[in-house]
Amino acid sequence: MGHAAVHPYYAAAVRSMAASWHAFVYGGVDVSGSITIDKLPGGLWPQALSVRVFGPHLWAVALPQVIEGVATVFLLHRIVRAWAGPLGAVFAAAVFALTPVAVVLTRHDIPDTLLTLLLVLAAGAAQKAVRTGGWAPLLTCAVWIGLAFQAKMLQAWLVLPAIALVYQLAAPGSAVRRITRLVAAGALALLVSCSWLLMVWATPAGSRPYLDGTTNNNPFTLVFGYNGLSRFGGNPNALGAVAGTAASRTTGNTGWTMLVNHTVGPQIAWFLPLAVLALVLGVRWRRGEPRTDASRAGFVLWGGWLVMHVLVFSLSNGNHGYYTIVLAPALAALAGGGVALMWEQYQTGGPRRAALPAAIALSAVWATVLEEPHPGFSRWTLPIVLMLGVCGALGLWIRGPRTTRRGVLGALGAGLAATLLAPAAWSLSCLDPVYAGSPTSPLAGPVGTAYFELKDGQAKVDTTALDAPDQRDRQLLGYLQANRSGAKYLVATQAAYSAEPLLRDTAQPMLVMGGFTGLTPFPTAPQLASLVSSHQLRFALLTTQRPSTPATKWVKSNCTRVPARAYGRAADGSFRLYDCASGL
Repeated sequence: MGHAAVHPYYAAAVRSMAASWHAFVYGGVDVSGSITIDKLPGGLWPQALSVRVFGPHLWAVALPQVIEGVATVFLLHRIVRAWAGPLGAVFAAAVFALTPVAVVLTRHDIPDTLLTLLLVLAAGAAQKAVRTGGWAPLLTCAVWIGLAFQAKMLQAWLVLPAIALVYQLAAPGSAVRRITRLVAAGALALLVSCSWLLMVWATPAGSRPYLDGTTNNNPFTLVFGYNGLSRFGGNPNALGAVAGTAASRTTGNTGWTMLVNHTVGPQIAWFLPLAVLALVLGVRWRRGEPRTDASRAGFVLWGGWLVMHVLVFSLSNGNHGYYTIVLAPALAALAGGGVALMWEQYQTGGPRRAALPAAIALSAVWATVLEEPHPGFSRWTLPIVLMLGVCGALGLWIRGPRTTRRGVLGALGAGLAATLLAPAAWSLSCLDPVYAGSPTSPLAGPVGTAYFELKDGQAKVDTTALDAPDQRDRQLLGYLQANRSGAKYLVATQAAYSAEPLLRDTAQPMLVMGGFTGLTPFPTAPQLASLVSSHQLRFALLTTQRPSTPATKWVKSNCTRVPARAYGRAADGSFRLYDCASGL
């Protein structure tokens, strides 16, 4: 964890949410809860609780992600074991544990690890529901999906088509009974998903923070507009959303090739060919089995999970590479189930025995494709991968009458090791500060802007911390505190960008004008003037890195510029501090 930088915006919010139950419930960026984060708060609740218990330490922020990652590996092993047996379970757990994007996110505070854990729990409950036909596991699955919605909103619903399809195809009971239960479970999933939205919607606006990312202070706009429809098509203001900026939207990593490009591919795609082959063979080889065949149902479940996410990611306006962690359980389960199925057919004999050595050879070749754009990184792995892959594939293919079982198992072990070695090298790379990934878009290995800036000496390793202001921020905080004059807010800042370092350093009320993007219409200029006239606010910190708004224009017109030397700086840089006492 020591070399990885946590997301500065989320870390600031976590510090505030840990210090105030009001901010905790609503996801307030500061302890007063003037404005929310631009997501649902559920994804940060585990981190805020950890900081509340253990104190404002960076390791306390990261601890929940570590636990979530380990728990996902454990649960995936259990779920795949119940479906595909011990071999498939061990291999699936190893695949997930060594997927680079999964490893790098356990060292950050981005809530996708929680989303992934909750969806794996939902898949396990769905698998049990399909096998037993019982009400309880299906309703449990609905609850897990609803909780996953609190972590990452609409993305949690992408598994619903796969779960509904496999339940309708393979669960016991009549078609009418299956449909009825699906409708009931879907209603429960919707209720749990929208529970926070309904609570906020029913709360008077004056009793809760303003909802970031919205022009209408509506929680449904936050989820379905700003974090939903605006990420597809050409309407950035869908349902009353605030238009995203370069700081809140990425336009890369989209289209049908996104999973295999030179940046995203090494994060997630090492087992993609094996998973696709397993899906095809798993469905094809189980043709003619009873409708309730559990083996085929598992391939449909995990395959549907994979297909839905690939489809949505490909059609969106853009994706951060770390979004793809949610594909890791499906890829791992398909790879594990596929290896178990192919090993079973290999032992049976016949033409199907060729599938296992072919899959190993394919995976080794695919590793060279993903490594090719990065010839200077981990050069030793590729020859070993090819050697192990060739030995494993040939050892399984040319099995003769004198070949012992130990020899066959050795060939199998070599082949499976070949598929795991390259992603393991990429995963371990994040222990090196140069490959630790950026604080806002973590990636493993020699990819991403942060890597090239560190490699070329254009930047230093980010040392984002809590409760540890640097000299510059300490002097600014000291000046603000000494001259606060009893105001409620320590300072009003232009966008979260200006507030983040101060909020990480101290749990003080701060008015974050414009929210994350700086464009959210809160507070309005009259609201800001009212806060100043009622002595609730004296200082405002503006930045040249965010666009002007009516509120910032009011500050420039009605407040007095504070010389930089007054708070210990030789020059203003990109920040300007204003004293609004003159605006009374």
